Amino acid sequence: MIARAIAKPVKEVIAPAMRDFLQQESAGGITLIVAAALALVIANSPFAASYFGLLDVPVVAGIGSGVIDKPLLLWINDGLMAVFFFLVGLEVKREALVGQLNSWNKASLPLMAAIGGMALPAAIYIGINMGTPENLGGWAIPAATDIAFALGILTLLGPRVPVALKALLLAIAVIDDIGAITIIALFYTAETNVNMLIGAAVTLAVLAMFGRGRVASSVPYVLLGVVLWVFVLKSGVHATLAGVAAAMCVPITGRGGEAPLERMEHALHPYVAFLVIPIFGFANAGVSLSGVGLDTLFSPLPLGIAAGLVIGKQLGIVGFAWAAVKAGFATLPAGVSWRQIHALSLLAAIGFTMSLFIGNLAFADPVQVDAVKIGVLSGSLVAAVAGYLMLRATLPEPVEAEPQAAS
Repeated sequence: MIARAIAKPVKEVIAPAMRDFLQQESAGGITLIVAAALALVIANSPFAASYFGLLDVPVVAGIGSGVIDKPLLLWINDGLMAVFFFLVGLEVKREALVGQLNSWNKASLPLMAAIGGMALPAAIYIGINMGTPENLGGWAIPAATDIAFALGILTLLGPRVPVALKALLLAIAVIDDIGAITIIALFYTAETNVNMLIGAAVTLAVLAMFGRGRVASSVPYVLLGVVLWVFVLKSGVHATLAGVAAAMCVPITGRGGEAPLERMEHALHPYVAFLVIPIFGFANAGVSLSGVGLDTLFSPLPLGIAAGLVIGKQLGIVGFAWAAVKAGFATLPAGVSWRQIHALSLLAAIGFTMSLFIGNLAFADPVQVDAVKIGVLSGSLVAAVAGYLMLRATLPEPVEAEPQAAS
């Protein structure tokens, strides 16, 4: 009786939160598609010089001697994206504690699928680029999944898509984000400034104290999160990781029964879905296609990314999921078929946001960065179209409402 009394309000809170998340991510994915397409059009129009010139405009902020001087593009990638990573951190914590990843039974299948979906794309990329060692730093680019894009494609199929399949895709994407965050921290960190790292550690400790004290107000987490971001930026560690670290300090339940994590997550979702991610997509998807031919598409860097996404994700997600189920480590969700899992693996191969982000960390050469964009865009486009068509073919036909008889 007590368990039911506790479970009912938790279900009433979590179910609407999951529904809102899926709706906002889906609509945000469509917005992202529009922003990326607009960037591509402008970058190949007479306004291209203005577009690239705007992204190079220097923006200076600071107080006294503490000044941050970066071009607009880096403010977007280092600053605005920290908000995105803060939201990712909130989602990861919620899923781990009360969501799709809070037990082995729930987490085993997406965990194994996500591991395969990260390992196989990276292996294919490395295999294709083995003869071009200057490209090997981009091995993690095809390992990423863009949940907004993927859910945006799912919305095109409406209520025919099983809720269990959406939840599985979300869980795989969350684990994928954890992997991407870990990769960025371990492999894409420049030389570190020890003093700044100490400042970051102290700030994070204070944030953790607020979290342990179950402080429900958003103010200390936001203000100290900004301070943490500055320290991490100056330390040499990628600044967006400050967003994840700050999010991990926000408590699920605050004093007085409030839910600060859920409140902050719900408040941030619209801004991230309809502002942060589309701005990032618009700023990073623009690439000149002048002179791009089959020789460009099939050169090692873009080919490794596209093949890693399209082929590696399918082999990794389906293969590892099948092996986990056959070995008894995991079970297939009720109402979900292996053909639908295969279609899901293609949607998970849409790596747009995180793939472009890692590409910007991996390479400084503009030629390589453009090659990354071509590989990510081509691979994601193929995956999106193929995933949509395959999923549409595997789902039941929509049921048409029968006309009501006149009374």
